[in-house]
Amino acid sequence: MASVTTRTVLITGANRGLGLEMVKQMVEGPSPLPYLFACCREPDGPRGKELQALAKSHPDAITVIQLDVADLCSIKKCAERVGSLVGPGGLNLLINNAAVLFHGTFQSTSPEDMLTTFNTNVIGPMSLTKELLPHLRAAALASRTPGMSCSKAVVVNLSSMAGSMTGTPESYSRFPVMSYRISKAALNMLTICSALEFQKDNILSVLLHPGWVRTDMGGKEADIDKLESVGGLLSVIDSLTEKHNGAILDYNGVSLPW
Repeated sequence: MASVTTRTVLITGANRGLGLEMVKQMVEGPSPLPYLFACCREPDGPRGKELQALAKSHPDAITVIQLDVADLCSIKKCAERVGSLVGPGGLNLLINNAAVLFHGTFQSTSPEDMLTTFNTNVIGPMSLTKELLPHLRAAALASRTPGMSCSKAVVVNLSSMAGSMTGTPESYSRFPVMSYRISKAALNMLTICSALEFQKDNILSVLLHPGWVRTDMGGKEADIDKLESVGGLLSVIDSLTEKHNGAILDYNGVSLPW
C-alpha cells in the first residue's frame, strides 16, 4: 500500500478503476490528507456507489465533487469549490485520470468518436489544469520545500504506451484504438508544453503510464492488477523532482519512448 507526501489532491475519474484505487490507497496510507477531491461525472448514480461508500468511511479526507471533464461549466464549478476549500494553501497534486476509449481502426473510427475522445482525453485535462492553475501556484508558493516535488505542486497526466509513436507498430494490430492513441499522443505534447510554461512557477508536469491494468478499460487479459499499478504510480509520484519535468514514466519509474 503506497501513499504520497502531499496535502491536497484532486483526482478525476475517481469512481472506478485506477481513479478509485488511487483514492483508496491515498486515504488508507500513513500520511493524513486534509483534502482529497474525488471527482467523477455522476457521483450520485449507480457507478458512484463505491466511491460514496468510501467517502463515508473517510469523511475528514474525501470530498466527492461532480465533474464532467468534457463540460467547461462543470470544470469551472469544480475549480471554484476546490478554491473555496483549500484557501491560500492551494492544491498540491492534480491527477488527470479520467478518459474514454473507443475501439476502432482508421477506417472504422467515426468523426464523432474522435471528437468525444479528444474532448475528454485532451481538452478536459487542459481546461481543468487551466482553471486550477491559481491553486497550484498558491501551493507552490506556500511550500517551504526547495525545488519541485509533489509536496509542492504537480500536474500528473495519465498517459499510455498506446500513445507512443515508437511503440505503436508492434501493438496496433492487437489494440487498434486509433482515437485513443491519437488523444494520448496529443496529451503527451500538451504536457511538454505545460511543463515548459509552468516550471517558472515551480509546478511539475509529468506523464505516467499505469501499465496494462485489469480494469473495465484494460480488460481481463491485462498484465497487472489495480493494486500493483496504483501502488507503483503513487511511489513514482512521491519521488518526482525537477529532473522529471515533462517526462513520461511507467508505474515503475522507467522512462518510456515517445
